[in-house]
Amino acid sequence: MAHFILEYSSNLSPSELQFENLFASLHEAALATELFPVAGLRSRAHCCEHFRVANGDPDFAFIHLEVRLGAGRSGAEKQTAADAIFAALSNHLKDLYEQRALAISFEMNELPATLKFNQNNLRTYLAEP
Repeated sequence: MAHFILEYSSNLSPSELQFENLFASLHEAALATELFPVAGLRSRAHCCEHFRVANGDPDFAFIHLEVRLGAGRSGAEKQTAADAIFAALSNHLKDLYEQRALAISFEMNELPATLKFNQNNLRTYLAEP
């Protein structure tokens, strides 16, 4: 399991962020670590209409990515995944970052093994064991 939850300020447009490409890059980075099954990957984005960045300049923008993981990976594995995912995020946003005031943040959170439930039949539809 790796769920990518992206929040972004409403002064950024979906066309600037290119979500399809961004999510593909994040999934590819996660899969390249060999720590996550493809059937466990999910991505979503939420636009924040009400926000303030730094001194409140209306042109200042932010992007925050939270990655939620299922339990069971070592600290070193989580660090490897975090490095790869943040690199993919930063690389995707490189041009935008060079063009405007932009705060990019990232956090990875491990969910406890208990009180986390999920069910899916995606593996039935994927060529994955």
